[in-house]
Amino acid sequence: MRKNKTTHVMSSVFMLLFIVIFLVISGRFLYIQGTGEVDGVSLQEWADKKRTNSYVIEADRGQILDRNGMTLAYDRAVYQLSAIVDESYSEGLEEPKHVKDIDKAAEQLSPLLNMDAAEIASTLKKGQEEGRFQVEFGVHGKNITQETKEKIEDLDIPGINFEKDSIRYYPNGTFASQVIGIAQQQEGKLVGRNGIEAEMDNVLSGKNGSISYKRDNFNTKLLDPDEVIKQADDGEDVYLTIDQKIQTLLEDAMSQVDKEYSPEKMTAVVMNPKTGEIVAMSNRPSYNPNKLEEVSNWYNDVVSNPFEPGSTMKIFTLAAAIEEGVFNPDETFESGSYKNDHMNSPIHDWRRNWGTISYKEGIQRSSNVAAAKLVWEKLGPEKFLDYLKDFHFDKPTGIDLPNEQPGRILYDWPIEKVTTSYGQGTTVTPIQLMMAGSAIANHGKMMKPYVISKIVDSETKKVIKENQPKQSGQPVSEETAEEVKDILETVITSENGTGYNIYNLNDYTVAGKTGTAQIPDSETGRYMTGEENYLFSFLGMAPKEDPELMMYVSVKQPDLEENESGSAPVSFIFKNVMENSLHYLNIEPDKENEQKVEHVSMPDIQGHSVNEAKEKLESKGLQAAVIGTGDKVESVSVQSGKQLLANEKVILVTDEPKMPDVTGWSIRDVLKIGDTLGIEIETMGNGYAVKQSIEKGTDLKKDDYLVVEFSPPRRSEGSENKQEENSDTAEESSGEQ
Repeated sequence: MRKNKTTHVMSSVFMLLFIVIFLVISGRFLYIQGTGEVDGVSLQEWADKKRTNSYVIEADRGQILDRNGMTLAYDRAVYQLSAIVDESYSEGLEEPKHVKDIDKAAEQLSPLLNMDAAEIASTLKKGQEEGRFQVEFGVHGKNITQETKEKIEDLDIPGINFEKDSIRYYPNGTFASQVIGIAQQQEGKLVGRNGIEAEMDNVLSGKNGSISYKRDNFNTKLLDPDEVIKQADDGEDVYLTIDQKIQTLLEDAMSQVDKEYSPEKMTAVVMNPKTGEIVAMSNRPSYNPNKLEEVSNWYNDVVSNPFEPGSTMKIFTLAAAIEEGVFNPDETFESGSYKNDHMNSPIHDWRRNWGTISYKEGIQRSSNVAAAKLVWEKLGPEKFLDYLKDFHFDKPTGIDLPNEQPGRILYDWPIEKVTTSYGQGTTVTPIQLMMAGSAIANHGKMMKPYVISKIVDSETKKVIKENQPKQSGQPVSEETAEEVKDILETVITSENGTGYNIYNLNDYTVAGKTGTAQIPDSETGRYMTGEENYLFSFLGMAPKEDPELMMYVSVKQPDLEENESGSAPVSFIFKNVMENSLHYLNIEPDKENEQKVEHVSMPDIQGHSVNEAKEKLESKGLQAAVIGTGDKVESVSVQSGKQLLANEKVILVTDEPKMPDVTGWSIRDVLKIGDTLGIEIETMGNGYAVKQSIEKGTDLKKDDYLVVEFSPPRRSEGSENKQEENSDTAEESSGEQ
């Protein structure tokens, strides 16, 4: 009986336990069935995710283009190479899918990857020994071009795979590099680092899309895949005010000066003073954004590097004195040195003494004493400070470039108020000088500088936003601006002028002011000494009566030959860029009795025979460069009716295009080949072509990849570009002597 009773109790316990477990499990099933969730995870979503493939559709970054639509930056497809080394991957297959003959593959890949064959073989063998599925080849296997990829594929090496990627490509190489900036990969996305790439990153970037569909266990799309496609929204295109042709002229001139004079730094900027549009801007040191090695200067010194400007500041001292009616050009003063009762020591002229001279001659000779007396005795320091602020030397210009750093008006002590009159102590940036100078060039109206012309939808090509010229103020009247230009012209034309026979152009009148600023020594706290330890500069505008272009150039500490003036490298840049740019813009020469620049209209030669086309071009003074051996002109680099400069090169393409010898061609002419044939061109260096990657006579086809190396020629002794100056009128020191 006791045993039977125990059995009944245990049975009841087990039955009760079974009922509890059953209820718990049933309840759990009912809960899952009712909510469709497990531990807060939706079973439907989990199942959909497990059987759904998803891929990112990458958005293309918008292009950066010049004012005429010339591409300055765009996304370029590149590839990363990998090699499968796992032998098991080829088991049961007729053809291997892994690298079978390592030594042979290494020999074949070596020249294409620019990598030693032994190193390639070692990488492949090491991967096999370590049991890895595939190996990569570091930097040698990354950023492979389409051309190299195709050559590797032609080798038919088993196990070689490519993964597509994109990099930012800059077709002009070292070209407005600190203006355009660079964009680099960051977490799988191109991100702007500096310049316009950074300033407009949110506009250029776009938004990635995606594609998803349901598949089976074998990764095959289902008959009803429930496919969802979200298209990528590509970035917008940004057009700059930069003119590719004028910028090329500037880069070529600066590269030549850089090579010959090895200066510490150079800056240059060209602006339309009527609108504030920057048409060219460059710095040295610079860099090639396609081949970043050791970059010594990331910053755009035109907007980011305040400095003591020297005597170019006298332009605004003169303007303030004329506006206030206290400048009498015929009034005389004693040059040499100046000291007032509030100064402990005098300031000096760079030549110490010209005797008694007029104030107009003082400006021509760049007399520090003239500037000091105008501010202290004629204007008054506080009134001059008002003008400095009216010219916005106390604030940034607001140019649409990153990292703008304004200068500082140093105006606490009497000596600082005096030295500011001739550009010492107080600091400015080149872009501040340019904005202030626009008031002189533009009839008293000061224009805000800008480099972004418009933003365009990359798909529809509709203009989303377009910048317009904006006046920043009117510090002086139109009458004052005209009188200042008249006097600044004599700096170039008068025998007393510091720019006499140095900054004059062949076909255009120039108004401008030289500068030779002392450089502070950070170690001693004093100004540096020595013939080369100056910042030589020039701010000029042309044609003088109604300037179409204004340019500032500075060259810091150039290596000068004996008896060579520091204005030689500055004038070389200014004259080459300004003269050629004004002709390129079809600005009518304003010098009397000068030969007018010849313009010719491009004839219609499409479909004509090559010989007939060449005769037509040569009869108009144009150069014909024929690409191909065919008898008929299939395409031309210039549209008929377009106005060209005499002696300009025109590309003629026949039905059998072949690579010409481009030795001695300019960058602009080489790029015409790419535009006409649709081939991709990479330029290295500046100046004129010296090497080309595609040999002369090679058949050319669309999507070919051409690399051309350029080098600036050395100027010969006695060339017309090398300036010899009279030491009596050459340059002035802005500092105390």
